[in-house]
Amino acid sequence: MDAVRIGLQVLLVLSGLFITLLILLHKGKGGGLSDMFGGGMSSSLGGSSVAERNLDRITVGVALVWFTTIVGLGVLERFA
Repeated sequence: MDAVRIGLQVLLVLSGLFITLLILLHKGKGGGLSDMFGGGMSSSLGGSSVAERNLDRITVGVALVWFTTIVGLGVLERFA
C-alpha cells in the first residue's frame, strides 16, 4: 500500500508542475503572466489555432490526471 501512495504522490507532484507549465503557455487575454514570456504580441488571426486547441486539450487531460490523483490519495487515506 505504501508503494501505491508514493506512486500517487510522485504523480501528483509531476502533474502539478506540468499543469503549471501548460497554464503559463496559454495565450493571455491581456496583462497576465503569459505576457512576460512573449504572449502579449497580438496576431492578425482572430480565430483559435490548432496549437492552441491542442494545448487546451492537453491541459484538460493533465488536470483530470491531477484531480484523479488527489481523489485516489484521499481514498487511500480514508480506507487504509
